[in-house]
Amino acid sequence: MKGLRVQIQQLSQRLDWHYVGLAAVLLLGAVLRFWQLDAKPLWLDEVITAIFSLGHSQADLPLGVAFSVSQLKQIFTLNSGASCAQIAQTVSTESVHPPLFFCLLYRWISWLNPDSENWIWALRSLSASMGVGAIAAIYWLNRVAFSASAGLMAAAVMAVSPFTVYLSQEARQYTLPMLLISLALTGLVQMQQDLHSRRRLRPAVWLGWVAVNSLGLYIHYFFLLVLVAQIMALGGWMLWQRSSLRHWAAVGMAIAGIILSYLPWLTILVGHFSRPETTWLSSQEADWESRIAPIYQAIAGWVVMVITLPVEDQPQQIVISSAALMLIFMVWLVWQVRRGFNRAWSRPEIRPSLLLLAGFTLSVLVQFFAIVYILNKDITVVPRYNFVYYPGICALLGVALVHLPFRIGLPVLLVGILSSTLVVNDLAFHKAYYPSRIARDMYVEPEMPLVLATSYTSIQEIALGLSFGLELSKYFPDRPDESLSFALIDRTDGFDQAWSQLSRVVPDFPLPFNLWVIAAPGMRTDDYPSRLQITHIADGDRPSKISCTVDPEEFGRIGFPYQFYRCR
Repeated sequence: MKGLRVQIQQLSQRLDWHYVGLAAVLLLGAVLRFWQLDAKPLWLDEVITAIFSLGHSQADLPLGVAFSVSQLKQIFTLNSGASCAQIAQTVSTESVHPPLFFCLLYRWISWLNPDSENWIWALRSLSASMGVGAIAAIYWLNRVAFSASAGLMAAAVMAVSPFTVYLSQEARQYTLPMLLISLALTGLVQMQQDLHSRRRLRPAVWLGWVAVNSLGLYIHYFFLLVLVAQIMALGGWMLWQRSSLRHWAAVGMAIAGIILSYLPWLTILVGHFSRPETTWLSSQEADWESRIAPIYQAIAGWVVMVITLPVEDQPQQIVISSAALMLIFMVWLVWQVRRGFNRAWSRPEIRPSLLLLAGFTLSVLVQFFAIVYILNKDITVVPRYNFVYYPGICALLGVALVHLPFRIGLPVLLVGILSSTLVVNDLAFHKAYYPSRIARDMYVEPEMPLVLATSYTSIQEIALGLSFGLELSKYFPDRPDESLSFALIDRTDGFDQAWSQLSRVVPDFPLPFNLWVIAAPGMRTDDYPSRLQITHIADGDRPSKISCTVDPEEFGRIGFPYQFYRCR
């Protein structure tokens, strides 16, 4: 009796330390995700998120007119009278995403009620919070599938992953789907356990799986790939096990429930897939280099899930050194994970879960490469899309590392912390189109008033101009409305119309002032007019024509070209 009491006490102490470790992992994950959350500039996609999630639409934007810094800030204030139905209507017509994330973010921002200094933090904080939630969800997945220690290791791996820290600091719908994918996989494992043990099916588990997948489909369209991969993984395992017709019927009914829940949005989904916004991914060329590019891009995406060193916009020596260190570390890690996976495979009781999660991950990858090589859409060029299968990789990495000595797992976690610190401090995973660098390039003559004109044909290009405008306004803290102005110019009918419209929307700054014009991708400095005739009104005077002369030495391009003019 005394020995039993001692064993119970020892078990209780181990459990106490286990949950202390879990709390520490969650705290570390939260610190990394909320650290300098609003320090980086908003980029194009985040601006679109802000417009929709603050209850606005394209109709609310000041198009074709000059507007000030104060009016720019007004765009990013909460429309307290918006409803989810209105946001869903806006998203369905002006975007190619499901609406639920934007509705949730609108409610989140309304609850936080941020002031004008903290709205970017509020905008990104939902993603950061869901990123912490995903850590808890991956813990639960591995605990159900393997063991409590495997759950703790997977949670630690996700907590310090530079990839998930990067996604958690994006005001986009990546961490919420990742949380739901982890929950869906947990339900899938429990369904497999029901089928494998041939015991009575647990209705709560099966209905929960249906609910989570249905919710995910209204959050992100890539959840379709997640659903198909789950069906492929579970179906393949059931074929191997020669499951009974009753079990096949149960799975079929669960899938039918998900499909029925999505019927109200199905016609909008079909319409979104034919929209021009979905054609931006590069099509595959016939040459062999373009055909193999998705393979090494996918591998690079796997590498940055665990280690990310400075390789973007760095001197060549730093790039080569960082790339070499990342490669060496990954070769070592793959070798260790193979050892750990073999040890995990030697335990028959967890083989079904190993097969299921590996099957899910491989099924998503098969779909990725089918999209690349059959549909000619290179989604591997966008590493953030790997959120679709990251929970599967994280779960497998966690169970492999927990079957190795802690001296193997510790370097993985320390490297993750270092990499995440680099991400947080903007030394890795830079914001697309580099708003900070472009704003710095445009700040060439601080003493002169400045106009930033952005041509557009879509809301994406409008958002790009607003992104640059937000960052540029930081350089004019004193009397910004008298020093900086913006214009969004429609070029749908060509640049002749755009130049004509630009000549009528320049603000009434006193002469002289400077002008930056952002045009279409592919334009060179020679394609810009050497001189623009601008209608100018200053201090109530009668309109007069002034000349803006191009400065060919001040031309830049980071995705989009931008050209400098002097107006005198």
